[in-house]
Amino acid sequence: MDASTVLPFRWSNTSSPQRRTVIAAGLGWMLDSFDVMLYSLVLTTLMREFGMTKSMAGTLNTLTLIGSAFGGFLFGFFADRLGRRRLLSMSILTYSLFTFACGFSTSVAILGFFRFLLGLGMGGEWNAGATLVAETWPSHWRGRALAIVQSSWAIGYAMAAVVANFILSRWNWHWVFFVGVLPALLVFWIQKDVPEPDLWQRKHAVPTTAPEKRQLWIACIPNLLGLLLMNVFGMFAWWGLFTWLPAYLRLPVASGGRGFGLLDSTTFLVVLNLCGMFPGYLLFGAISDKFGRKRAVILYLTLAALSVPPFALAREPWLILLTASITAFFGTGFFVGSALLGSELFPTAIRATALGLSYNTARGISALAPSVIGAIGERHGLGWGFAACGIAFALAAAAASRVPETIGRELPG
Repeated sequence: MDASTVLPFRWSNTSSPQRRTVIAAGLGWMLDSFDVMLYSLVLTTLMREFGMTKSMAGTLNTLTLIGSAFGGFLFGFFADRLGRRRLLSMSILTYSLFTFACGFSTSVAILGFFRFLLGLGMGGEWNAGATLVAETWPSHWRGRALAIVQSSWAIGYAMAAVVANFILSRWNWHWVFFVGVLPALLVFWIQKDVPEPDLWQRKHAVPTTAPEKRQLWIACIPNLLGLLLMNVFGMFAWWGLFTWLPAYLRLPVASGGRGFGLLDSTTFLVVLNLCGMFPGYLLFGAISDKFGRKRAVILYLTLAALSVPPFALAREPWLILLTASITAFFGTGFFVGSALLGSELFPTAIRATALGLSYNTARGISALAPSVIGAIGERHGLGWGFAACGIAFALAAAAASRVPETIGRELPG
């Protein structure tokens, strides 16, 4: 479409299928965040309950991330064959039911098993939702549409902080996980009212042969590896920081934390998500649609790397909040770029599978981050562990420089 004929990005200018897909994927991602982050928010309680060290606690989160790597590939594989909407529903059911199951855990091993299964749905939701939106929205609005979807992660995280605080002040940690079954209700609406993208339906009507798919995969390998490397370093930094942030705030100063109370840390996390992560996602979408996906990713990752040291060194509560919000703004916002680049680099026949490989394989590899940062925290304090995350952000920016620019591209058929 010629630039002069492009309508302004307004909700009233979008079609019903566009609105429904972005709402479905956004709610799915928001509730995914809600369920997944409940663990981090009760982490200090679980450490006392089961006598876990920081390294052991980090390892449980590592299991979730490994599960997401398997789930991303598995759900992506079937999303390319059975449809984006159907697999989005199945992934939401998976992470909801196994979050609920975590509430019945009586040992670290059982909790770890349920966290792994939860991760399967977590990985599948991202690919199915991102592909659903990318195939429904035009190139000139796609960045902002996916930014809306990704920004819902911050809302889910903030919701989890409020709900976990409310429940822990009245009941025990088991009930925090029990409430995680509620996202399953979303599936009924998705199955009834959310359409499959026309692009996928046309491609599904004329299936790609096995030799054709093989050629598609061979052609995509360089881009797949570049995107994978960018995601590995970026996710290592993100999971290293934000898995440990709630515990970092609440641990005593003598143990390397900042000694916040439960209510103070909850307020901190709500502000961090709504004033840091949320606008970071949305601004990325606008920047990427105007100046390019690759430029926006490199800018965000570079500024994220530069913002981590001030956060790690901060001691005053107001300065911790300010520096953490800046880190969250840039260090989280770049994930929109991962979805954008992946959607626009890979053809329809393998899009969901390739997205799953580039994103969730990276998430599986970066699963080491919570354990590594926990181990550094045991020896040197979590501030030093966070500093290592800054280096990872810088390496992600370097990797992003090797990925092609995709602004203006219509999705490959």
